[in-house]
Amino acid sequence: MKRRWLLGLLSIIIAISGTAFTRNPQPVPESNPPPGPDRVTTIVVEYTAYEWYMATWKGQNIVCTVIVDHEGLPLPGEVYRDCGEIVYKKWITQKPCVSQKQNTCDGYYTVFVDSKPMEKEISMLLAPASVWVSLENCEPVLSTSTNICETTPALVITGLEPLPNESIIRIEGTYDGKSFDCDGIDTCKFNIDQTDENGSTVEFWAYSSYGDSSLIYSAQVRVQKMDEGDPDQLYWYVDVLSTQWQGQSVATCADSWNVFPPVGGPPEWLTTPTQSEELSSDIPYTYLAANLILQGEVDASACTDGGLDAGGGVNQCGLEAARPAVKEWQNQFDELILTTAQETGVPARLLKNLFARESQFWPGIYQAGGDVGLGQLTENGADTTLFWNSSFYNQFCPLVLKDGECGAGYMHLDEEQQTLLRHALVGSVNATCEDCPLGLDLTQADFSVGVFAHSMIANCEQAGQVVENYTNKTPGEVASFENLWKFTLVNYNAGGGCLADAITPALEQNLELTWENISPFLAGACSGAVDYVNDISK
Repeated sequence: MKRRWLLGLLSIIIAISGTAFTRNPQPVPESNPPPGPDRVTTIVVEYTAYEWYMATWKGQNIVCTVIVDHEGLPLPGEVYRDCGEIVYKKWITQKPCVSQKQNTCDGYYTVFVDSKPMEKEISMLLAPASVWVSLENCEPVLSTSTNICETTPALVITGLEPLPNESIIRIEGTYDGKSFDCDGIDTCKFNIDQTDENGSTVEFWAYSSYGDSSLIYSAQVRVQKMDEGDPDQLYWYVDVLSTQWQGQSVATCADSWNVFPPVGGPPEWLTTPTQSEELSSDIPYTYLAANLILQGEVDASACTDGGLDAGGGVNQCGLEAARPAVKEWQNQFDELILTTAQETGVPARLLKNLFARESQFWPGIYQAGGDVGLGQLTENGADTTLFWNSSFYNQFCPLVLKDGECGAGYMHLDEEQQTLLRHALVGSVNATCEDCPLGLDLTQADFSVGVFAHSMIANCEQAGQVVENYTNKTPGEVASFENLWKFTLVNYNAGGGCLADAITPALEQNLELTWENISPFLAGACSGAVDYVNDISK
């Protein structure tokens, strides 16, 4: 369908009214699938048309006319369009005419004729209707994606029509296989009963007065009733997995894994507190203490050998001398970790534990190796990040490669371009700086916190794909939320090959995919991942 709208009105968005709808949806017979968005319109724009002749050198014969909408010579594609393939092929491959007798040259030349104002119609897509899901009379549980409701929870499905003078006229869908229909309104609300631990599926869509519908969206809803034995103390835990969810963000990767966190919220190491002070720690990190002494930040001159042992490590006296500085240093990134966790959905405590394990918060090159930064990124780790986190790749690639080189995606770049990107990403998290105080550029270290969060997202995507490849099921069907995060840490530390090698024998023995069952199969070069995961997930 086509309608003509004023171009200046296309970006107007009509806000959804906050008025609650009190009538429950009515069950309806199974209906045909909605048509989906169908919003193509035409607009008329004014432009200047430039007319060119294509003529032969010999005889000065005009063979075609080329009309373009820009200044300058016609482009090859425009010549092909207006003059045809035969003329185009000869023109594009001909030698330049350098003879003083140009009428003896072979081929064609272009000559400008005239310009004049013109109008043309342009087809364009209009913003489609959308539908969003939320809960009524429920409050999010702090530091988790779970909601707690003191009365029977109500699911609210709200349609949004972005076009002026149009509105949502009906919402339809299915809940746990049963159809519902809310006619004549843009908000549909109904109570949701207790589900099993896998939840129930909701599909929903909206019809617009424009004559089309939104896409069909889905949500997985889990409701668990908590009965403390007192009728006045009943409450419900509710979790919703959906791209259209309007409540507190679900932990990153839960959607792609299609898995709920544990009822009541995830374990503490997979949570994000509300205040950065809750991330504070006071651990006597020996590697951090040694670096602070070596860089002159801590005066350990009263200690034997200046607080350091023969191998460059810190002795007990040096560790005690450095303790106040070590405490201050390990907590200086807490506010940034919290902000990054809120923006990306990667749990803040996971990030802090990761940095503690990998670098003890010293964001340089670890012992002259290939591991760099707070999270010790390697070139292989950079490859994983760029390949598996496409949204991060789309932001980072244009900062390194020339315009137009990034569009096809990381896997379609040539080897030289991929290498350049990997090196740039590893370099971006390396805070080592010879001319900076303490030999570190802490601004670079701050930037790297976000990079490591996006790297963790890439690893959870790859870990989920490994599980799916070996089980032919979605990750959430075969493993729990916490176990999938532990598999992600294996992937981050040892690689997807190690994870696959541990999953394969577990499946061959018909074992459930839990950390306890697969960790014994992390052997050889992969065995270090066991202590790594156990340490971070304490």
